[in-house]
Amino acid sequence: MNFTLQQIPERTAAPRSFGLTMVMDKGMGIADVNNFLSVADPYTDMVKLGFGTAYVTNNLKEKLEIYGRHNIPVYFGGTLFEAFLVRRQLDDYIASMKDFGVKLVEVSDGSVSIPHEEKCGYIERLVKEGFTVLSEVGSKDASHVMPPYKWIEQMSAELNAGSSYVIAEAREAGNIGIYRGTGEVREGLVQEILTKIPAEKIIWEAPQKAQQLYFLELLGCNVNLGNIAPNEIIPLEAMRIGLRGDTFDLYLDKK
Repeated sequence: MNFTLQQIPERTAAPRSFGLTMVMDKGMGIADVNNFLSVADPYTDMVKLGFGTAYVTNNLKEKLEIYGRHNIPVYFGGTLFEAFLVRRQLDDYIASMKDFGVKLVEVSDGSVSIPHEEKCGYIERLVKEGFTVLSEVGSKDASHVMPPYKWIEQMSAELNAGSSYVIAEAREAGNIGIYRGTGEVREGLVQEILTKIPAEKIIWEAPQKAQQLYFLELLGCNVNLGNIAPNEIIPLEAMRIGLRGDTFDLYLDKK
C-alpha cells in the first residue's frame, strides 16, 4: 500500500479462497487488458469473458496468455456453456476449453431450462474432467421468480456435486435474480440463503455500487463479489476497506 493507515480492515491475500472479486470482461482489447492489470492485478481474482463474447473475441489465446502471466484464472460466460449444451455439443465444449487451456468453467441454466439433477450431472462430469467449476443459480427470465427454499436446495446440491462456488444470478445489469427489477436487493432472499449456505461459498453478482455496499455492510470487506466492471475494480477495493465515503465509518474505532 502507498500509505500507512491504522484501522484498515484485513483483506485476504491473493491467491484468495474468499474475499474474491470477479471481473466481467465484455470485450477488452489487448492494450486495455494490459492497462487494466497494471493497476488492478492485486485485486482481481478471476475474470469472466461475459456471456458468449469469447466466441467473437479476436486474439483470444493472446488475451488468455496475458491473464495467465498474471496468474488470474479466466472463464467463459455460462451462456456459452448453454449454447454448446443446447446444440448437443458438450464434448466439443470440453475439448475447446482444454484447447484454450481454460481450467475454470461456469455451469448455468439461465437461458436454457435444464432439469436440476441433469445440471448437477454436468458439474460432476466437468470436475472429473479436471475443471474447477463455478455454478450459477437463478434464472435470467424476470417472470421466473424462485422461492428462497429452491435457491437453497439448488445451491446446496451444486456444491455437493463439486462446484467450488455458487454464483447468485443478477445479470450484467443487476436487475434480476437476487435483485428486483429496480436493482434493489431482495433482502429476505439473501438472508434466508445465508442461513443454510456458507457465505464464503457464494459469489454475489453485484454490478451496481449500491449492491456492492449492501453486501459489504452485511458480510464485511471479504465478501465474494462478481460481475464487477474493469473500471470499478479500484473503487470497489477502496470501498471494501473504508476508503470511500459510503464505507468511511464502517471500520473506525470512535472511542
